[in-house]
Amino acid sequence: MARRRKRAEHDNHERWLISYADFITLLFAFFVVMYSISSVNEGKYKVFSDSLSIAFTNQPTSASQDVAVNQQEQMLKALVDRRTARLGEQQRKIQKRMKTLADGLSQVLVKPIEQGLVSVNQTPRGVVLDINANKLFRPGDAELQAGASEVLHEVALALQKEVLNVEVEGHTDDVPIRNARFPSNWELSGSRASSVVRMLVEQGVAEQRLAAVGLASTKPIVQNDTPENRARNRRVSIIIVSPAVERDAATGG
Repeated sequence: MARRRKRAEHDNHERWLISYADFITLLFAFFVVMYSISSVNEGKYKVFSDSLSIAFTNQPTSASQDVAVNQQEQMLKALVDRRTARLGEQQRKIQKRMKTLADGLSQVLVKPIEQGLVSVNQTPRGVVLDINANKLFRPGDAELQAGASEVLHEVALALQKEVLNVEVEGHTDDVPIRNARFPSNWELSGSRASSVVRMLVEQGVAEQRLAAVGLASTKPIVQNDTPENRARNRRVSIIIVSPAVERDAATGG
């Protein structure tokens, strides 16, 4: 059998048209995109940009950041206002409670108050009951006299109804004391405060609420320039500590 002759293959010189057409299509698409970007709405683009920023980085851009800052400021102000109102209400309740306590002590101690032996005052620290040392002790001594129990008994009855802490401070005048028992006014004032604390405990006040402090002549209420003023400075102060003071001490405020 005779072999068939192979047809001669001819080169296609028009294949470049395919690549050219693809290039023109891409170029057209490029110019369309460029035109669309050049006419984009700036406001919508800004919103879109902020949305992308928040979505991918959690960091808002300027416009949304201003809104977020304003919202945070409003929330912080609301929290501060609520806290201020709550603290103000608590403070009013504390003041009312302490005033009631001061009024109650004043009523049961009318006679020694009229005699100038006792004073009751409401201070930021709490209710302060000052008892003249001459009512409680003999000069230079820290043992309670028989007449001291009358005043301290009434005080103890009032303190039994409360749960607040009580600080008992002993105070002297500036005349130095030096004997075998009390080398200085510090020992004398501390012993007097301790004697009052023991009496209050015996009268039913919980000892966990009590503290005794000797301050010698460091906290006078008047100048130690006359015998009368020195007599006023020789005193025992019973402080019913305000809950506000206790809270500040616990928080370091």
